[in-house]
Amino acid sequence: MDTALSEEQDAIRRTVRAQLAHRCGPDEVRSATRTGPGYDTALWRALAQRPGLPGLTLPERYGGAGRGATELALALQETGRALLPSPLLATAVLAAPLIDGLGSDTQRARLLPRLASGELTAAFAVPSGSLPVALGLLDPPPAHLPQAAGGSGDWAGGGRAGGVQAVRDGGEWRLYGECAQVLDGHSAGLLLVAAHAGGFVRSRTLLFLVDGDAPGLVRRRQEALDETRPLARLEMRDVAGELLGADTVGNGGDPGDPGDTVGGEDVRGALAGAGHRVAAVLAAEAVGAAEGALDRAVRRVGSGERGDGPAGASAAVRHRLAEVHVQVRAARSAAHHAAWAVDAGTAEAGAASGTALAHGLEVLRLAAGEAVQLHEEGGVGEEDAAQLYFGRAAGSEALFGPVHGLRSRAAGVAGLFTGSAGEENATAAEENGGRGAAAGGGGPRAPRGTPAAR
Repeated sequence: MDTALSEEQDAIRRTVRAQLAHRCGPDEVRSATRTGPGYDTALWRALAQRPGLPGLTLPERYGGAGRGATELALALQETGRALLPSPLLATAVLAAPLIDGLGSDTQRARLLPRLASGELTAAFAVPSGSLPVALGLLDPPPAHLPQAAGGSGDWAGGGRAGGVQAVRDGGEWRLYGECAQVLDGHSAGLLLVAAHAGGFVRSRTLLFLVDGDAPGLVRRRQEALDETRPLARLEMRDVAGELLGADTVGNGGDPGDPGDTVGGEDVRGALAGAGHRVAAVLAAEAVGAAEGALDRAVRRVGSGERGDGPAGASAAVRHRLAEVHVQVRAARSAAHHAAWAVDAGTAEAGAASGTALAHGLEVLRLAAGEAVQLHEEGGVGEEDAAQLYFGRAAGSEALFGPVHGLRSRAAGVAGLFTGSAGEENATAAEENGGRGAAAGGGGPRAPRGTPAAR
């Protein structure tokens, strides 16, 4: 692995940082989040033109730049530093690669050029809380859990399990159900919806393209921990959906039976493969946000002012920030290595990306906490700016999984839980994780000996 950035990679990083430096300060971020779309549409168009962020990894024949996860990670490291509110994550990281990988030639030609130019934005809709499981970032809940807790069934849901059910009516697919916590789902012009089709025996998860203004679709913006990442609740009642990929019926089967449907055959494998890239890019974004929070805390200490005395005079504060700096550097190295492993297609890509994401989210939480603590008596404006980073830390972990769950999954992918002893440990970890997921938890456990632990 070559740790030095190429001239082109460095140009992407510098271009994004320069654009955001003048148009994405704390006040601009707050203003953008309070608009209808939840982001600055003019800034989005500017970033789509130079350096072309929405199409950075899309093929050149569709108007993209044909770059890899490393370049995308460098760009998102800068957007994370500035806490840029934009549909970049939902469009370029989640939805567009799936359309490129699974879509038919006609669908690619129709949609990818508009996505690459930034003219069209997209959102990936799965049942609430199942996004990291769908992407292979977390282990699915144990089979003995009830469906209401996310166990014993397909993460795409359907029927009593919630989520979205797809029914074939003649030559068309109709969608019924709901999804919550859909990133940028309230404003995206195109929705990529994961739906459950078929009965118990021949059930299958399929992906469908749905227009943002389709009849029967109701979209509502939800309250979110992270103001810079708007979430939405989608309700579908007899909504027309276009199957992603070939939509043909084979073996003379019943057209209403998805078991004979060729389209969507590789959905699970494609999502798991996409999860490696998503994790690596998210890790870089988390590192960028941690760098932004740390920079703010260091400037606060350097100012020598704090409500209860000179912050700069406290050696303990300086030592804490130095420790955070070391952790941020380590997380940045892990994120860059994960992006390289994804581009190189190495066997360690899955474990490296999952570990990097866990480390990045953990460091972001640490840096944001220090920033909030140092700014809590520095005035409303200063504290609000620091709170944005804390919101990003909490929101990212809520969307993409608890740190301990990400590490557990990465350890399993790396083959650390092998052999009889390892299998027993993995089973115990799964059961503990399942109880936490069912309770809606997932935070760190209390240390032994504390009242909470007892």
